[in-house]
Amino acid sequence: MEKIAIIDLGSNSARLVLVNVLDGGYFVVFDELKETVRLGQDMDWDGFIKPQRIAQTIKTLTMFRRLCDANHVDKILAYATAAVRRAKNQKSFLDEVAMTCGIKIKVLSVEEQAMLVYQGVINSMDIPKGLIMEMGGGSTNLIYYNRRNLIHYETLPFGAVTLTDLFKSDSSNPQERAAKIEEFIGEQLNKITWLDNVEPDTAFVGVGGSFRNLGRISRLIRKYPFNMTHNYELSCTEFDSIYNTIRKLDLDSTMKIRGLSSGRADIFPSALAVMKAVINRFAFTKITISGCGLREGAMFRYAVPGVMERPLSDVLGHSLYTQMKYFDINVEHAEHVYNISIQLFKQLKVLHKMPRAYVKVLKIAALLHDSGMRIKFYNHQLHSQYIILNSNLYGVSHKDIVLASFVAVGHRKAEFSKEDLLKYKDMITADDAEAIKKLSVILRIAESFDRSQSGVVTGINCDVLGDSVIIKTETENGGDCSLEIKDAMGAVADFKAAYGKNLEIL
Repeated sequence: MEKIAIIDLGSNSARLVLVNVLDGGYFVVFDELKETVRLGQDMDWDGFIKPQRIAQTIKTLTMFRRLCDANHVDKILAYATAAVRRAKNQKSFLDEVAMTCGIKIKVLSVEEQAMLVYQGVINSMDIPKGLIMEMGGGSTNLIYYNRRNLIHYETLPFGAVTLTDLFKSDSSNPQERAAKIEEFIGEQLNKITWLDNVEPDTAFVGVGGSFRNLGRISRLIRKYPFNMTHNYELSCTEFDSIYNTIRKLDLDSTMKIRGLSSGRADIFPSALAVMKAVINRFAFTKITISGCGLREGAMFRYAVPGVMERPLSDVLGHSLYTQMKYFDINVEHAEHVYNISIQLFKQLKVLHKMPRAYVKVLKIAALLHDSGMRIKFYNHQLHSQYIILNSNLYGVSHKDIVLASFVAVGHRKAEFSKEDLLKYKDMITADDAEAIKKLSVILRIAESFDRSQSGVVTGINCDVLGDSVIIKTETENGGDCSLEIKDAMGAVADFKAAYGKNLEIL
């Protein structure tokens, strides 16, 4: 295992992420730090990074370096974006950082930054066509991809910090200032000709701290029961409600908004105005927030070099196998349980009538059903549920993660707490609750069919006859699967409750 550090030195903040790179092309973040440095502030006057900003950045990077050394990091990958890219004193700044902190920073070109952001998004989201808006302190990047291929990108040299500086003296009325930023950005967007070719069904994907704060505010307003930034969706109607409230506030009032970090309060209205200009330009109906961007793009590139040629073909699969690797799951057993689960799902379709969309839920639950073993064997299904809920899985909706967690908890006893389900009542329908019961029984039987973890049961055949279902086990060379059958028979009562049929296993 190798340890690497990713440093992202932006115009507003500096971020450090510490990463374990696992064998096989997987990685797991194990620590992170963030500091507000405001490198891009006041640069528009003369193009120089100001001495006090340099001092704060040196202090922050020295702290980052200490944490890297304490964790015996093997390699530091440090990137700087818009503020350093356009700074007239770039060289002296980089030299001072290298000499003082021992960190060599790579200044990303517009193209390199766009590629890293694109790779962070495309390898962590199952959205085949999107317009990515990365909102930074000193620039706004627009990246259009279709069929998971990057088509166009453009960088506007204006971000939340620089726009706040640029328009701070225009008006004492916050609402008028926001309107001027909207209008200004709208004019900039009209100059980008390829935006006319963005297809109408393109998803709007938001990247960066301002989008993450927007998602946090939205979740608090909605009392959203699932605390996950990545792949969070909010309607543009809800965005308008938030924006129309915040753009009227003075700084003191903005500072008091729950979910908004104090280091972003003064620039957040400018960021929202830019988002509003983009939404108006395309008439999007919702925003999908990505928790992954430049830093994750760098992680994917390092751990899975092939993504530089083409994106991951199975985003969810890669994310699941990362978890399996990290939690030391018996992969062969998990795969076998999943394969038997799918056979049961297909052959019992005449009874359960569940749509194919639930296969993804079953896949997550089956492959991670034993993840809780890493904590303790006893009641490990409860630990597995917690792990799935907090796994931050890529390429899957929040709802499917929640459903999979309840299916996994039922693999030892096909019951789930109605009180626990009520917590997610705004996400889970009555049909979903019924599906959890049926999928839990499928997973329980499938796991029983590999009770010895020897793969003795190679397949199954289900016959639905009157009020009974007969499952015939298949083995290779007449193998003894008496343990597997005995264990699976423990699910008879739960099968009857879920499917309304008696169960026989041969």
